[in-house]
Amino acid sequence: MQMPSLTDRHALDLHRARADDPRSGAWFLHAAAIDEVQERLKDVNRTFTDPAIVTGHPEIWRNALPGAALVADIETLGLQTCAHDLVIHAMSLHWADDPVGQLIQCRRALREDGLMMVATLGGETLTELRAAMGQAETEITGGLSPRVAPMGEIRDLGALLQRAGLALPVADVTPLRVRYRDLSHLAQDLRAMGETNALAARHRVAPRRGLFARADALYRKAFPDGDGIAATFEIVFLTGWAPSETQQKPLRPGSAQARLADALGVPETGSKGKTPE
Repeated sequence: MQMPSLTDRHALDLHRARADDPRSGAWFLHAAAIDEVQERLKDVNRTFTDPAIVTGHPEIWRNALPGAALVADIETLGLQTCAHDLVIHAMSLHWADDPVGQLIQCRRALREDGLMMVATLGGETLTELRAAMGQAETEITGGLSPRVAPMGEIRDLGALLQRAGLALPVADVTPLRVRYRDLSHLAQDLRAMGETNALAARHRVAPRRGLFARADALYRKAFPDGDGIAATFEIVFLTGWAPSETQQKPLRPGSAQARLADALGVPETGSKGKTPE
């Protein structure tokens, strides 16, 4: 049985097409992700010669890695098997109906010991907006409608790397707190980034009158920031490697040749806190 789609791809494409000029300040999330990716690659003792970037915004990521192949973030990625030594999935995994499938396709495109890096929005993104809109809609309509895409928590996203068959998986997060004048200012920025509601299950009728005004009032009261409101964005970074026999392997339990207590210069204690005789 086919699972229902999370994303209305047609709506997402329209939103992206209407997004602001790449030179506008609305793209600060992508700019932060690009800076972080570039810094992390500097820490990798490797020269990558055949990189690829999976992105819904090629105009933003075009110059992130010189010479990188730009691949659309559609269901079936335009990646050839074992064609790349580096694949970056850039700020669009949160819209994927099958995120594991996306990562598996990227892993298959990697050569042995190639690097996979993901930058995606995490579960704390727009948590304030979810709360304010949810309370306002419950008060006015007596129910809720999907308005913000569900985004994975870092623990769940990290587990996807192993499910995709990647070795040496690492997951960490960069939180960003942004101040906006009001709810309409936040919505304006989301439109400019092409990140407005494209959920397949969203309501297609105009919202009740007064909904956004009530949400703005609730937002201001619960999440003030100076003379405006606070908005949280969370960028999760995932890294993993295509398996290789040359990679480091974890030691077997009990195979250590030295005691941790000796290395730290402290007495060793037993499981109940007693010093062994």
